[in-house]
Amino acid sequence: MGRYRRRVTHIRISTILAASPEAVWADVSQIASHVDWMADATAIRFTSLTTAGVGTTFECDTKIGPFRLTDVMEITEWEPARVMGVRHSGVVTGTGRFTLEPVAGGGTRFEWGETLAYPIWLGGPVGAFLAAPLLRWVWRRNLTRLAARF
Repeated sequence: MGRYRRRVTHIRISTILAASPEAVWADVSQIASHVDWMADATAIRFTSLTTAGVGTTFECDTKIGPFRLTDVMEITEWEPARVMGVRHSGVVTGTGRFTLEPVAGGGTRFEWGETLAYPIWLGGPVGAFLAAPLLRWVWRRNLTRLAARF
């Protein structure tokens, strides 16, 4: 277990969006549209008959600089206007979660959390250590792009 923990990256970022949780959910629950605001997501292909809700599966082609991989995901949580959770089971494994909370004035606090593990050929513990600041930077840009949608 100790070796597993050393190669895991924990990332949590958040922003305030100028829209209600219901309006934000209406946008982010359209999984295929994530490529419109996630600069690192280049394509999404559903591998299940459903495109929304728990059990939905899809592949997301991801590109950060020269690194490309296909992220295999399954929706594990789906609470409209509150929570969307995913399990990553591709090359990089782990879990992710979007949470939406109302804030004063009608806005939404949008939090994005991920716990990701890297295989040895992607650097294992070193890869996890080096990926964290890069992913935070990319995902902060993504949240800026998401905020611009509202």
